[in-house]
Amino acid sequence: FQFTIRRPNKKGPTPIIRRERYADRRNVDRKADEVFMLSLIESFGEEIFVRGNLDAGRLSWLFGREVLPVDDPFDPCDYEARMRIDLGKTMVSFSKIFTEEYE
Repeated sequence: FQFTIRRPNKKGPTPIIRRERYADRRNVDRKADEVFMLSLIESFGEEIFVRGNLDAGRLSWLFGREVLPVDDPFDPCDYEARMRIDLGKTMVSFSKIFTEEYE
């Protein structure tokens, strides 16, 4: 999976929004969420991080649940917007990524 932006968006940053994860999502989409969440944890842990060039579409599937805004007000279009991982919620939502046999 590739999760970073490789070119500037001519229309500006894609806004980060909260997207609902429904039970009928495709397995590949669920797996992408898992791998992306694991990558965020490995990169940032519970530390505050900036959006930077992280994939806004992929972040939107986690935003408001496992990934929380730090700034108030939060600017969903700001590349400098700060976020953090709610590790407790992540452990419930993505329990598989915390097991030794996760691939």
